[in-house]
Amino acid sequence: MITETPPCLEPCLPESLEPEIVDLIAALSTAAERLGNRLHPKTAASLADLVRVMNCYYSNLIEGHNTMPRDIERALQNLFESNGERRDLQREAVAHIRVQQNIDALYAAGTLDDAASCRFISWLHREFYRDLPEAMCYLQKKEVQIPIIPGTFRNQPEHDVAVGRHLPPESSTVAAFMDYFEKRYAFEKLGKGMRLAAMAAAHHRFNYIHPFLDGNGRVSRLMSHAMALHAGIGAHGLWSVSRGLARGLESRQEYMRLMDHADMPRQGDLDGRGNLSLRALNSFIVWFLKISLDQITFMESLFEFDALAKRLRFYGEQQGWRVEAFSILEMVLLKGEITRGDACRVSGLNERTARTLLSSLTSNGILGSETPKGALFLRFPVGAVETLFPNLFPVL
Repeated sequence: MITETPPCLEPCLPESLEPEIVDLIAALSTAAERLGNRLHPKTAASLADLVRVMNCYYSNLIEGHNTMPRDIERALQNLFESNGERRDLQREAVAHIRVQQNIDALYAAGTLDDAASCRFISWLHREFYRDLPEAMCYLQKKEVQIPIIPGTFRNQPEHDVAVGRHLPPESSTVAAFMDYFEKRYAFEKLGKGMRLAAMAAAHHRFNYIHPFLDGNGRVSRLMSHAMALHAGIGAHGLWSVSRGLARGLESRQEYMRLMDHADMPRQGDLDGRGNLSLRALNSFIVWFLKISLDQITFMESLFEFDALAKRLRFYGEQQGWRVEAFSILEMVLLKGEITRGDACRVSGLNERTARTLLSSLTSNGILGSETPKGALFLRFPVGAVETLFPNLFPVL
């Protein structure tokens, strides 16, 4: 007999925002605005490409897939490993980054769906699985391989699963649960402060439902990225919630421990009025918002102009470039992009020597352009990350 009904997700949102949550929301909004205004838009766009690699790396790490950043970068250049398993993980990484790029592009165009809508969530899952190898599109359940149908919620008895100690809703009820999820977390009905609380709460409740046979963790983190954009703290894609979830505030076990804690049933009459614990939900919201603030603050420190300029100078010294290279890099950092003629003039070198130096900078990947003769802008190859953005990744 089916006993689960969608209201068992309640509380989906806090009854009112606790003072600690209000303070975190204010701090998050301020920090995200500072980060979003930190750099020239052209430089910020190049950095957002790097942050997508970081987001993908940490999201995969949470799933137990340690695909190194250099392997991801090579895959983005269509250079895949010959080893089947490593090649499949590279393709998985490319799929993740492609979906996030699409999210960012839709948001920039003003056409991004509400991130809690069933249509958007199904699209995320379908897009993620679209180009994956067939071997990654099955779930092994005992002796049976069950096909994963991209974009389709669990809907068959064989789709019933256990996630650790948690038993998600039966497959026959998932569609109803997701309709309820969509209504409860629709941003159009929420104020700005409650949107940030909803971003955190929805992350847990989505995984509580576990709507897809597989891929729920990645979809939930991409959904949270989209919610952050809609909530006004996306900061042009310059921070990643996945890095915070993977690292925690004090230990790497926090994410799974807090997710498990938020599964707790209501603990008595003073613990809200829903099926699940309001206190546990508020604890998860506080932690999730602290993680987000920690990541925004960390990225802000990395992108501070003077400090980044010093690291660019040091990177140039490591590469053995002439001192004039830094004049070019600093000007590009300041202005966002400059013409090749301006780059030659800034260097103070004769034309032939300056063009040789520019060729070294573009071959390295630290400078790029849209066309062979186009304006130059900063790029951030993974090989430069350890110097330019220490602690962004583990040792590569």
